[in-house]
Amino acid sequence: MSDENLQGRQGLQRNLPSIDRAAILLMSMGEKDAAEVLKQMGPKEVQKVGSAMSGLRSVSQESVETVLSQFLNECGTQSGLGVGAESYIKNMLVEALGEDRARGLLDRILLGGSSSGINSLKWMDPRSVADVIRNEHPQIQAVVLSYLDADQSASILAQFPDKVRLEILIRVATLESVQPDALKELNTVLEKQFSGKGSNPSTTLGGTRTAAEIMNNLEGSIEAELMEAIKSVDEDLGSQIQDLMFVFDNLREVDDRGIQALLREVSSEVLILALKGADDYLKEKIFSNMSKRAAELLRDDLEAKGPVRLSEVEVAQKEVLGIARRMADAGEIQLGGGGEEMI
Repeated sequence: MSDENLQGRQGLQRNLPSIDRAAILLMSMGEKDAAEVLKQMGPKEVQKVGSAMSGLRSVSQESVETVLSQFLNECGTQSGLGVGAESYIKNMLVEALGEDRARGLLDRILLGGSSSGINSLKWMDPRSVADVIRNEHPQIQAVVLSYLDADQSASILAQFPDKVRLEILIRVATLESVQPDALKELNTVLEKQFSGKGSNPSTTLGGTRTAAEIMNNLEGSIEAELMEAIKSVDEDLGSQIQDLMFVFDNLREVDDRGIQALLREVSSEVLILALKGADDYLKEKIFSNMSKRAAELLRDDLEAKGPVRLSEVEVAQKEVLGIARRMADAGEIQLGGGGEEMI
């Protein structure tokens, strides 16, 4: 293949969002092989990939070949063969997530089967999980929410009364580790058998960053009320959580290269809704990081969209922020610091 053709394919591949590349790859594998891959994913990943697969329309042969070629190239450069499993996993996670997040995740991985019970909660809807833990001690509730993904934890937290939300989130923010006895108590809640022994080291969970991530995923009005309540109890703790939060307006602090990378991962429909709630400065920052033609089309689409519900805007903004945080965790972009509450 000529250099020109290769560069053209690479450019095409970069223009495809990663979720679409994954969908194309799975659709190319056949039902049985794709099913085996999906079995290794979590519920949120399955939902996202499944939605992308159902939305594929008229995929060109060139796109399929490009995605497959890129996948084979990446597989050819990555292998854990001949490397100690624990050391390899640790190094891989640190490289991908950073030292702090990797350490917490590695603790969970090394617990082995002890996390199987809580993993089953990831496949349940938020109301069902809330019902499972509703009558448990707040510390157990905090441990559960610290284990789950922030967006699911936020939806679960929203099922509780205001006073209970406050107590649980403060416990999440001040939680640093879980002793084996606490895991045994969690074992009772989930009616599962954990493999942890009394000699196991404590497991890193919770903390102000986890609390901030949960807060970021709460509905706007609940987030504001809860932050005010936390500060009324412990102003310093509330400030620490708020400093770690990343709201939509903070995208103005992301550099141009980061914005361009983010825009490649966000669908136009979501971007239009999200920008309906943005100020002129942020809109112009987005426009300036697009081609002139694309910026003109986006402006026209924004004007044509008309009034939309605030709840729809918040959902779209949180989706954009979720993508931004994922890319930041992978080292693809750099996010700015904490920001003010969204109104």
